[in-house]
Amino acid sequence: MDAPHYIPRIRSGTALIVGGTSGIGLATAEVLADAGLRAVVLVGRDADRGRAAVASLGGRLDARFVQADAADSDDAQRAVAEAIAAIGPLDFAITSTVPTSIVLDLVHRTPVASFAATLTGFALPPLHITRLVLEHMRARGGGAIVNVASDAAKVPTPGESVIGAAMAGIVMFSRVAALEGRRDGVRVNALTPSLVSGTPTTERVMAEGFSAKLFDRAARAASLGVASPVDVAEAIAFLCDARSARTTGQVLSVNGGVSVA
Repeated sequence: MDAPHYIPRIRSGTALIVGGTSGIGLATAEVLADAGLRAVVLVGRDADRGRAAVASLGGRLDARFVQADAADSDDAQRAVAEAIAAIGPLDFAITSTVPTSIVLDLVHRTPVASFAATLTGFALPPLHITRLVLEHMRARGGGAIVNVASDAAKVPTPGESVIGAAMAGIVMFSRVAALEGRRDGVRVNALTPSLVSGTPTTERVMAEGFSAKLFDRAARAASLGVASPVDVAEAIAFLCDARSARTTGQVLSVNGGVSVA
């Protein structure tokens, strides 16, 4: 992992990270661990990867793994319940998930049959987790939720029509949840990166024809450099930090200058 540049003030606390077994999610666990987080529950679909992720944290905090697919409502409810039972009330919840299948192509070439899986695979995990954790955090009087979407939520990009619709849904859901949670001390924000280096998702999309061309252009447009998982993780940590206590309902891009929307 890259050395962090920003050191957040977490002051102990607990976190649920859905999609926490690799990429942005695991980098976030590492950054929060270095900042003083007491305990974390990582949620993912792959048990082997989950065990490896917990081991990689090296005892820096109390780390647990729950195997679940947060796109499934029953799995999402079980994961949140098991997390609370394992480490206690949640101070932070982060979602950074990607479905196993990604279809990137121009609208007229995108199979209609793929729409439902793309929309639900991308959008449902953060929607489910936000709904469940918001209820928990409202009852205890505070907390912070951060959902990772992508710049496709804000910037029309050829090949990302359905994904963009899903990402825009995540962003609007987060903003409405922020309005509803603010009276009870719960903050909800979203992050929208573009290309992120060194993640399984980037490896997959860069290996295919149309998506490889799309993200190669994004990489060349990132004049400040392609974001790394740590870059995104540090932004997530900031949104969990006491220094962002007045920040809610915001959408922050970490994209190296690919766009300024």
